[in-house]
Amino acid sequence: MLPSLGAHPGGGRARNTRAGVPRLTLSLAFLAAAIGSAQQAAAQKVRVTNLSDVNFGLVSNFQADARRSQNICLFSNSTGGRYSITASGSGSGSSFALSDGAHTLPYEVEWSDQSGQSSGASLAPTVTSTGRVSAATQQTCNSGPATSASLIVVLRASSLTQAREGNYSGSLTLLVAAE
Repeated sequence: MLPSLGAHPGGGRARNTRAGVPRLTLSLAFLAAAIGSAQQAAAQKVRVTNLSDVNFGLVSNFQADARRSQNICLFSNSTGGRYSITASGSGSGSSFALSDGAHTLPYEVEWSDQSGQSSGASLAPTVTSTGRVSAATQQTCNSGPATSASLIVVLRASSLTQAREGNYSGSLTLLVAAE
């Protein structure tokens, strides 16, 4: 759930100000799939753990992009840990957009094959990013690296300055396939 521009910390509203964008929550849905024949699907599997909702909390600085990243475990048992990822949002045409029912707020999605990153390769809605490689050596990353990838969600300052008052939410679906 997203923003209330002009919210006042004491409860009420600040007049004629854009004090902040409270509680932007972007729900993340996840779907993993192996592509190919039934035999290939049984042999090539992916698993993602540690994926959770993205909450921007109070956004008060409209001069800078708001970024949230999370470290996840992405395991692929294909040769070399190779996988592809496709992202789609709940906006029009699967775009990355949050909505308050009347207005939308676009966001961007970035992905890194390395854990601990605050930026990564941009993902375009419904466009498959291939040739990704996971360093995970175990399905839930409880041996080897604790996490193996980074998901980064970005609200651009240029979009935040144009946002209307309201509570915004949306969903992001990630489709991961072994290669």
